[in-house]
Amino acid sequence: MSLAFTKCYDPNGIRYGVPTFPWRFAPDGYATRSQLRARGLRPGGQPIAAQVMRRHRGRKSGVQIAYLYRVDRARPVRPMTSRKWGALALAMLARRTCPKCQVTYSYCIPTSLGVCILCAYPQEQRTA
Repeated sequence: MSLAFTKCYDPNGIRYGVPTFPWRFAPDGYATRSQLRARGLRPGGQPIAAQVMRRHRGRKSGVQIAYLYRVDRARPVRPMTSRKWGALALAMLARRTCPKCQVTYSYCIPTSLGVCILCAYPQEQRTA
């Protein structure tokens, strides 16, 4: 067994407080949030049941962790109501509307600029 594998293998949760498994070695019955979402489920308020861990050179801690939830305790995803769809549509409209010139574009305004391209660089648009 490699050193990285043994560091990530703690099925009783003595070292990390929750059962820990190496990446891709989690037992059946556990799933991450995205895996639950793909099945049409959500954690539903349950606590973290386990975690998977792997080495990651780009992180300061040196490891990457994904939390696992029990599939049998997961609940179905709540359906979107008409009010939620309306709120989402208004939020997307606000992201596409320039606050300076009030023009609505077919793309989202870059958050780095805060305004549309024409308002951010007016001199370049005049010379072109």
